Amino acid sequence: MLAAHFTEQTRNSDVGHVMWLNRNITKDSKDKTRLPGLLADFLDPSDLGLRRWIKDRFIHRFFGDRPHPFVLSLQHPSKAVLVGYVLEHQHFLRQWVRSLSWVLAKTDSPEATKEELDNITTEFYGFGDARPSHYELLLRMGESLGLKREEILSTEPLPATAQAISTWQEIGEKRHWVETMAAMHSLELIANRDVKKDGAKLTYFDPSILKSGEVTEQTKAFLWEGYEADVEHSEIPLEMVERFASSYGIVDKVQFTFLRSMEAFDSYLMARLERGMQFDRGLSVFTGRGS
Repeated sequence: MLAAHFTEQTRNSDVGHVMWLNRNITKDSKDKTRLPGLLADFLDPSDLGLRRWIKDRFIHRFFGDRPHPFVLSLQHPSKAVLVGYVLEHQHFLRQWVRSLSWVLAKTDSPEATKEELDNITTEFYGFGDARPSHYELLLRMGESLGLKREEILSTEPLPATAQAISTWQEIGEKRHWVETMAAMHSLELIANRDVKKDGAKLTYFDPSILKSGEVTEQTKAFLWEGYEADVEHSEIPLEMVERFASSYGIVDKVQFTFLRSMEAFDSYLMARLERGMQFDRGLSVFTGRGS
Protein backbone atom coordinates (compact mmCIF):
# COMPACT_ATOMS: atom_id res chain seq x y z
CA MET A 1 0.00 0.00 0.00
CA LEU A 2 2.78 2.44 0.93
CA ALA A 3 4.76 1.58 -2.22
CA ALA A 4 1.65 2.09 -4.35
CA HIS A 5 1.09 5.49 -2.74
CA PHE A 6 4.66 6.62 -3.47
CA THR A 7 4.51 5.23 -7.00
CA GLU A 8 1.34 7.19 -7.72
CA GLN A 9 2.71 10.40 -6.23
CA THR A 10 6.01 10.17 -8.10
CA ARG A 11 4.14 9.45 -11.33
CA ASN A 12 2.30 12.72 -10.68
CA SER A 13 5.68 14.39 -10.02
CA ASP A 14 4.73 15.37 -6.48
CA VAL A 15 7.81 17.26 -5.31
CA GLY A 16 7.56 16.30 -1.64
CA HIS A 17 7.30 12.57 -2.32
CA VAL A 18 10.02 12.62 -4.97
CA MET A 19 12.43 14.45 -2.68
CA TRP A 20 11.67 12.08 0.20
CA LEU A 21 12.41 9.04 -1.97
CA ASN A 22 15.58 10.63 -3.30
CA ARG A 23 16.82 11.44 0.20
CA ASN A 24 15.85 8.24 1.93
CA ILE A 25 15.42 5.38 -0.54
CA THR A 26 16.98 5.86 -4.00
CA LYS A 27 17.54 8.39 -6.76
CA ASP A 28 17.62 5.70 -9.46
CA SER A 29 14.32 5.62 -11.34
CA LYS A 30 15.02 1.99 -12.24
CA ASP A 31 14.77 1.11 -8.56
CA LYS A 32 11.13 2.21 -8.50
CA THR A 33 10.11 -1.30 -9.60
CA ARG A 34 11.76 -2.59 -6.42
CA LEU A 35 10.12 0.07 -4.29
CA PRO A 36 8.12 -2.27 -2.01
CA GLY A 37 11.28 -4.14 -1.01
CA LEU A 38 13.34 -0.99 -0.62
CA LEU A 39 10.71 0.60 1.60
CA ALA A 40 10.42 -2.57 3.66
CA ASP A 41 14.18 -2.61 4.22
CA PHE A 42 14.17 1.08 5.14
CA LEU A 43 11.42 0.62 7.72
CA ASP A 44 12.61 -2.66 9.20
CA PRO A 45 14.01 -2.01 12.72
CA SER A 46 14.30 -5.69 13.65
CA ASP A 47 18.10 -5.92 13.58
CA LEU A 48 18.63 -2.59 15.33
CA GLY A 49 15.72 -1.97 17.64
CA LEU A 50 13.50 1.08 17.29
CA ARG A 51 15.73 3.47 19.23
CA ARG A 52 18.77 2.74 17.07
CA TRP A 53 16.63 2.85 13.92
CA ILE A 54 15.48 6.36 14.83
CA LYS A 55 19.02 7.47 15.65
CA ASP A 56 20.43 6.08 12.40
CA ARG A 57 17.78 7.77 10.28
CA PHE A 58 18.26 11.08 12.08
CA ILE A 59 22.05 10.97 11.91
CA HIS A 60 21.96 10.13 8.19
CA ARG A 61 19.70 13.12 7.50
CA PHE A 62 21.46 15.77 9.56
CA PHE A 63 25.03 14.54 10.13
CA GLY A 64 25.72 12.21 7.19
CA ASP A 65 27.72 12.65 4.00
CA ARG A 66 25.67 15.75 3.18
CA PRO A 67 25.12 17.43 6.57
CA HIS A 68 22.20 19.77 6.96
CA PRO A 69 23.09 23.32 5.86
CA PHE A 70 22.26 24.74 9.27
CA VAL A 71 24.58 22.23 10.94
CA LEU A 72 27.34 23.29 8.58
CA SER A 73 26.67 26.96 9.29
CA LEU A 74 26.70 26.40 13.06
CA GLN A 75 30.17 24.84 13.15
CA HIS A 76 31.65 28.34 13.39
CA PRO A 77 28.56 30.53 13.24
CA SER A 78 28.31 34.10 12.05
CA LYS A 79 26.25 36.62 13.99
CA ALA A 80 23.52 36.40 11.33
CA VAL A 81 23.24 32.62 11.75
CA LEU A 82 22.86 33.01 15.50
CA VAL A 83 20.29 35.79 15.14
CA GLY A 84 18.28 33.57 12.81
CA TYR A 85 18.59 30.79 15.37
CA VAL A 86 17.21 32.98 18.16
CA LEU A 87 14.31 34.48 16.24
CA GLU A 88 12.97 31.15 14.99
CA HIS A 89 13.92 28.90 17.91
CA GLN A 90 11.87 30.86 20.44
CA HIS A 91 8.77 29.57 18.63
CA PHE A 92 10.05 26.00 18.63
CA LEU A 93 10.65 26.06 22.39
CA ARG A 94 7.16 27.35 23.11
CA GLN A 95 5.73 24.58 20.94
CA TRP A 96 7.99 22.10 22.73
CA VAL A 97 6.12 22.76 25.98
CA ARG A 98 2.75 22.34 24.27
CA SER A 99 3.82 19.11 22.59
CA LEU A 100 5.12 17.52 25.78
CA SER A 101 1.97 18.67 27.54
CA TRP A 102 0.00 16.47 25.15
CA VAL A 103 2.05 13.53 26.39
CA LEU A 104 1.28 14.47 29.98
CA ALA A 105 -2.43 14.79 29.22
CA LYS A 106 -2.66 11.41 27.52
CA THR A 107 -0.26 9.09 29.30
CA ASP A 108 -1.03 6.92 32.30
CA SER A 109 2.66 6.10 32.80
CA PRO A 110 4.29 7.65 35.90
CA GLU A 111 7.67 7.12 34.23
CA ALA A 112 6.68 9.13 31.16
CA THR A 113 5.01 11.79 33.31
CA LYS A 114 8.16 12.33 35.37
CA GLU A 115 10.35 12.45 32.27
CA GLU A 116 8.25 15.10 30.57
CA LEU A 117 7.81 17.24 33.69
CA ASP A 118 11.59 17.27 34.11
CA ASN A 119 12.09 18.13 30.45
CA ILE A 120 9.55 20.96 30.46
CA THR A 121 11.12 22.40 33.61
CA THR A 122 14.61 22.30 32.11
CA GLU A 123 13.57 23.80 28.79
CA PHE A 124 11.09 26.46 29.86
CA TYR A 125 10.91 27.09 33.62
CA GLY A 126 14.42 26.49 34.90
CA PHE A 127 15.80 26.04 38.39
CA GLY A 128 16.24 29.59 39.60
CA ASP A 129 19.13 31.97 39.00
CA ALA A 130 21.71 29.20 39.34
CA ARG A 131 20.30 27.30 36.37
CA PRO A 132 18.06 29.32 34.04
CA SER A 133 15.81 27.59 31.55
CA HIS A 134 16.99 26.89 28.02
CA TYR A 135 14.37 29.40 26.85
CA GLU A 136 15.82 32.13 29.08
CA LEU A 137 19.34 31.32 27.91
CA LEU A 138 18.16 31.66 24.30
CA LEU A 139 16.74 35.12 24.99
CA ARG A 140 19.98 36.15 26.68
CA MET A 141 21.93 34.94 23.66
CA GLY A 142 19.74 37.12 21.47
CA GLU A 143 20.34 40.13 23.68
CA SER A 144 24.10 39.54 23.51
CA LEU A 145 23.80 39.69 19.72
CA GLY A 146 22.20 43.13 19.85
CA LEU A 147 18.52 42.17 19.81
CA LYS A 148 16.06 43.64 22.28
CA ARG A 149 14.03 41.08 24.22
CA GLU A 150 10.76 42.66 23.14
CA GLU A 151 11.97 42.55 19.54
CA ILE A 152 12.66 38.83 19.83
CA LEU A 153 9.32 38.05 21.42
CA SER A 154 7.32 40.12 18.93
CA THR A 155 8.89 38.54 15.83
CA GLU A 156 6.43 36.24 14.05
CA PRO A 157 7.73 32.86 12.80
CA LEU A 158 8.62 32.40 9.16
CA PRO A 159 6.20 30.22 7.17
CA ALA A 160 8.39 27.10 7.37
CA THR A 161 8.62 27.43 11.15
CA ALA A 162 4.88 28.02 11.44
CA GLN A 163 4.18 24.95 9.30
CA ALA A 164 6.52 22.80 11.38
CA ILE A 165 4.86 24.00 14.58
CA SER A 166 1.47 23.15 13.10
CA THR A 167 2.73 19.64 12.31
CA TRP A 168 3.97 19.06 15.87
CA GLN A 169 0.76 20.44 17.35
CA GLU A 170 -1.32 18.13 15.17
CA ILE A 171 0.82 15.16 16.19
CA GLY A 172 0.23 15.99 19.84
CA GLU A 173 -3.50 16.42 19.36
CA LYS A 174 -4.20 13.42 17.16
CA ARG A 175 -1.52 10.79 17.62
CA HIS A 176 -0.73 8.35 20.44
CA TRP A 177 1.36 9.87 23.23
CA VAL A 178 4.22 7.47 22.46
CA GLU A 179 4.28 8.81 18.90
CA THR A 180 4.47 12.34 20.28
CA MET A 181 7.39 11.38 22.50
CA ALA A 182 9.19 9.92 19.49
CA ALA A 183 8.39 12.95 17.34
CA MET A 184 9.78 15.44 19.84
CA HIS A 185 12.59 13.68 21.69
CA SER A 186 14.16 12.37 18.49
CA LEU A 187 14.80 16.03 17.65
CA GLU A 188 17.05 16.36 20.69
CA LEU A 189 19.51 14.15 18.89
CA ILE A 190 20.53 17.30 17.02
CA ALA A 191 22.56 18.53 20.02
CA ASN A 192 23.59 15.11 21.32
CA ARG A 193 27.37 15.37 21.57
CA ASP A 194 27.74 11.58 21.30
CA VAL A 195 26.36 11.27 17.74
CA LYS A 196 29.84 10.65 16.33
CA LYS A 197 29.89 7.35 18.22
CA ASP A 198 26.92 6.33 16.08
CA GLY A 199 28.41 7.34 12.73
CA ALA A 200 27.89 11.11 12.47
CA LYS A 201 30.48 12.99 10.40
CA LEU A 202 30.35 15.96 12.77
CA THR A 203 28.47 17.29 15.78
CA TYR A 204 25.90 20.09 15.95
CA PHE A 205 28.66 22.66 16.31
CA ASP A 206 32.43 22.57 16.62
CA PRO A 207 33.03 22.23 20.40
CA SER A 208 36.08 24.46 20.09
CA ILE A 209 33.81 27.52 19.86
CA LEU A 210 32.90 26.99 23.52
CA LYS A 211 36.51 27.79 24.44
CA SER A 212 37.31 30.46 21.87
CA GLY A 213 36.27 34.08 21.65
CA GLU A 214 34.37 33.81 18.38
CA VAL A 215 30.91 33.79 20.00
CA THR A 216 29.51 35.66 23.00
CA GLU A 217 29.57 34.22 26.49
CA GLN A 218 25.77 34.09 26.46
CA THR A 219 25.91 32.08 23.24
CA LYS A 220 28.31 29.65 24.86
CA ALA A 221 25.97 29.30 27.84
CA PHE A 222 23.02 28.51 25.57
CA LEU A 223 24.90 26.01 23.41
CA TRP A 224 26.53 24.37 26.43
CA GLU A 225 23.16 23.73 28.08
CA GLY A 226 21.97 21.70 25.10
CA TYR A 227 25.38 20.06 24.72
CA GLU A 228 25.11 18.83 28.31
CA ALA A 229 21.40 18.01 28.54
CA ASP A 230 20.45 16.56 25.16
CA VAL A 231 22.36 13.30 25.54
CA GLU A 232 20.12 12.36 28.46
CA HIS A 233 17.06 14.12 27.05
CA SER A 234 17.23 12.11 23.82
CA GLU A 235 18.58 8.75 24.94
CA ILE A 236 16.30 8.11 27.93
CA PRO A 237 13.00 9.06 26.22
CA LEU A 238 13.89 7.09 23.08
CA GLU A 239 14.57 4.01 25.19
CA MET A 240 11.12 4.53 26.69
CA VAL A 241 9.61 5.00 23.23
CA GLU A 242 11.09 1.67 22.13
CA ARG A 243 9.59 -0.17 25.11
CA PHE A 244 6.18 1.49 25.01
CA ALA A 245 5.83 1.23 21.21
CA SER A 246 6.43 -2.50 21.44
CA SER A 247 4.03 -3.01 24.34
CA TYR A 248 1.27 -1.03 22.60
CA GLY A 249 1.96 -2.68 19.24
CA ILE A 250 2.45 0.64 17.44
CA VAL A 251 6.06 0.45 16.24
CA ASP A 252 5.09 1.19 12.63
CA LYS A 253 2.98 4.21 13.66
CA VAL A 254 5.85 5.55 15.74
CA GLN A 255 8.17 5.20 12.75
CA PHE A 256 5.90 7.15 10.41
CA THR A 257 5.27 9.89 12.96
CA PHE A 258 9.00 10.21 13.61
CA LEU A 259 9.68 10.52 9.87
CA ARG A 260 7.01 13.19 9.57
CA SER A 261 8.51 15.11 12.48
CA MET A 262 12.01 14.82 11.00
CA GLU A 263 10.82 16.32 7.73
CA ALA A 264 9.25 19.23 9.62
CA PHE A 265 12.47 19.71 11.59
CA ASP A 266 14.55 19.81 8.41
CA SER A 267 12.37 22.60 7.02
CA TYR A 268 12.42 24.44 10.32
CA LEU A 269 16.23 24.41 10.46
CA MET A 270 16.25 25.90 6.97
CA ALA A 271 13.97 28.66 8.29
CA ARG A 272 16.69 29.61 10.76
CA LEU A 273 19.02 30.20 7.81
CA GLU A 274 16.31 32.02 5.88
CA ARG A 275 15.91 34.37 8.83
CA GLY A 276 19.67 34.80 9.04
CA MET A 277 19.74 35.80 5.39
CA GLN A 278 17.68 38.85 6.31
CA PHE A 279 20.76 40.04 8.19
CA ASP A 280 23.44 38.70 5.84
CA ARG A 281 22.62 37.90 2.21
CA GLY A 282 25.83 35.89 1.95
CA LEU A 283 24.14 33.06 3.83
CA SER A 284 22.35 32.06 0.62
CA VAL A 285 25.32 29.80 -0.16
CA PHE A 286 24.11 27.39 2.53
CA THR A 287 20.75 26.72 0.89
CA GLY A 288 22.11 24.74 -2.07
CA ARG A 289 21.65 21.34 -0.48
CA GLY A 290 19.77 19.72 -3.35
CA SER A 291 17.63 16.61 -2.90
